[in-house]
Amino acid sequence: MNSFATQADSLAALGRYDDLSAGLPVDFVQNKVPKLRAEDLAPAEWPDDPALEWAPPGHGDLYTALVTSGMLEALLDGGYRYAFVSNSDNLGAVLDPRILAWLAKRGAPFLMEVADRTSSDRKGGHLARRKSDGGLVLREIAQTPDEDVDAFQDTARHKYFNTNTLWVDLHALRDVLAGSGVIDLPMIVNRKTVDPADTSSTPVIQLETAMGAAIGVFEGAAALRVPRSRFVPVKTTNDLLSLRSDAYVIGEGRAVHLAPERDGVPPFVDLDPDHYKLVADFDARFPAGAPSLVACESLRVVGDVRFGADVVVRGAVSVEGVEAVEDGAVLEG
Repeated sequence: MNSFATQADSLAALGRYDDLSAGLPVDFVQNKVPKLRAEDLAPAEWPDDPALEWAPPGHGDLYTALVTSGMLEALLDGGYRYAFVSNSDNLGAVLDPRILAWLAKRGAPFLMEVADRTSSDRKGGHLARRKSDGGLVLREIAQTPDEDVDAFQDTARHKYFNTNTLWVDLHALRDVLAGSGVIDLPMIVNRKTVDPADTSSTPVIQLETAMGAAIGVFEGAAALRVPRSRFVPVKTTNDLLSLRSDAYVIGEGRAVHLAPERDGVPPFVDLDPDHYKLVADFDARFPAGAPSLVACESLRVVGDVRFGADVVVRGAVSVEGVEAVEDGAVLEG
């Protein structure tokens, strides 16, 4: 599923490969909704670039977009029973036939892959149970009252986070959507500016939903605890630095995994967003590649620091007040 903003780039990337469609359309496009002015909830206007007046309504739109695009009908007509779904930035999300066999044997209509929470996952969505019937629900920090944030981030209390890797029985999805064509998912209020690159532009609200929240819709939905190796997201340059380092290795089937020495726990990386947020700025500060992070517990960088070649980071390290880390430096904490 693409949005109107990602379709062209995605299709250009997919165009490098042959025979991806399996007789189906290569992609389908999700819906779009107007951004709302935070001041009065009226549709935002931005004459300089009218395209910025619109936003995709989150990946929870997956289910409705499958119907409105005709993709669900095409899948069912093609004899497909199950869909394997993940964010494209999760490099650990590879199709595992053992999970599919487990799902089919259990007969669950919906399955969410979950993994053990660490300090790096304190803000991520996690599972809880409804008091009313014991059913599973997904809780997101954007939907959490301020007074409950500490409990939300308690990884001992809420042990499993949503990897956003899902398995859906398409027959069950067809039945759920048979009425209005819409799944009732909790709304997420995302506060931004109408021009993301201009923080002084009109404050807006984007209303979104999360696809994992559908676990609370399907009766009999299940969660499966999976190894951390099935969750390798690259959402920020913090993640990108870890991925490019020796903390990760390429395994069987070209799947990306944490190095065995990591014992299933990725290093925690926190790069100064004023200097490392954009990929071009990030690359300029690591011209010789990522440092060794296989023995790193955490790396925090404050300020504009340029890293040399063959740098090794061990333990918990904070780098600040310097302009450069020399070639071959060993940083220990």
